[in-house]
Amino acid sequence: MRLTMTRWLPCTLTALFTVTVGAQEDDRANYFNDPFLQVTDAIPSCPKQEKPKITVAQRQAETHWRAERGTSCYQSGRCRLSNAYLYDQEIIPRVKKAILADGRFANTSIWVEGQRRWVWLKGCVASEEQSLQIEQLVRNIDDVEAVINALVTVPR
Repeated sequence: MRLTMTRWLPCTLTALFTVTVGAQEDDRANYFNDPFLQVTDAIPSCPKQEKPKITVAQRQAETHWRAERGTSCYQSGRCRLSNAYLYDQEIIPRVKKAILADGRFANTSIWVEGQRRWVWLKGCVASEEQSLQIEQLVRNIDDVEAVINALVTVPR
């Protein structure tokens, strides 16, 4: 039995669409270019933190929310820039500089991530006190709105 064009084309297009959509779902990337830096690397047993990655579907779902969240900061008078996400490329390098300049945190393994003036602290520290000190240091940096402390204590 020969497949006619009217039977072959829809089957081929359906298969192609399924493969393409499946591949896109698996393609994870930092689509919004959220800054992510490793600051210190002194605890060998600390798990390496991954860059922020989302799927294409997640990107599509977050696009409207990010636009609304980013501009509402400016509209409410809490941000001088037109979008809260515009701060991140500047804030995260300053966070790294502040942690390194402080001098108390050379025995840590820390990564920092930024999103809409929020800073995520990830990695390992030597004590709970050190974790709180780093969090306080970052909270005091200009333009930082919030700090999410996900640091874990790994005593030596």
